[in-house]
Amino acid sequence: MKYRIALIAHDKKKDDMIALAGEYKAFLAGCQLVATGTTGGRLVNELGLVVERKHSGPFGGDLQIGSMLVQGEIDCVIFLRDPMTPQPHEPDINALVRACDVHNTPCATNVASAHLVLSQLQQQAAN
Repeated sequence: MKYRIALIAHDKKKDDMIALAGEYKAFLAGCQLVATGTTGGRLVNELGLVVERKHSGPFGGDLQIGSMLVQGEIDCVIFLRDPMTPQPHEPDINALVRACDVHNTPCATNVASAHLVLSQLQQQAAN
């Protein structure tokens, strides 16, 4: 199975996302990846991953990914959120996380939970 994974990171968490994706690069290279604008650009430029890029979060990227999720086009969301910095598009962020809950889609919002989700998916893909 080719997993469809959304990768999103707030500005102060982008370095964490690159490090995380680097650890799982071989696995992620076999997945269909979608990301918000800047995060996606960094994943492409720094890790060489193939990523479908959406708009930046504040310009509707979170909503675009949420729409894909509702349509059944996303299997998992890795959303490294910065809980200490107010986000101008907080309603969009809440809508995406809520859509994950409504549609029973795994959503990791920090590095620790992202490791758990990605390692489980990687293990399932290997079987």
